[in-house]
Amino acid sequence: MRTRERIDPSQLDIKDNVVSINRVTKVVKGGKNLSFSALVVVGDGHGVVGFGIGKAKEVPSAIVGNFGAGSVLLKPAPDGTGIIAGGAVRAVVEAAGIGNILTKSLGSANPHNVVRATIAGLDGLKDPALIARLRGKELSDFVGTGARN
Repeated sequence: MRTRERIDPSQLDIKDNVVSINRVTKVVKGGKNLSFSALVVVGDGHGVVGFGIGKAKEVPSAIVGNFGAGSVLLKPAPDGTGIIAGGAVRAVVEAAGIGNILTKSLGSANPHNVVRATIAGLDGLKDPALIARLRGKELSDFVGTGARN
């Protein structure tokens, strides 16, 4: 299990983005209890990103919450491309501060699963300098090379 360093949120300029709001009901003896579920992505635009799911009786309370089957293809893009992504994926990559990326959502279209798949994909990224050091090579050996070149 990996341990992560704690991030102090008070030192970051965090922006939130509501991805989806669902109206949910629970059938009880006296009728139906109505509440709202909100999926929110937060980030500072400089590499720090996260998501949260909240439930409450009113929408404003649900949006500020505590902290499957979907796959998301994430491809780096050259400068000037922008963010080519759909709703839930776009919210995550914008919050992370990624400016040029091509994405394709596969499988589940459920925003919860898409957000989790995108976060997992970004979490799986490795620093090129770290990979070069682990392989005992220079970073310049990797830059500009590829299997298709």
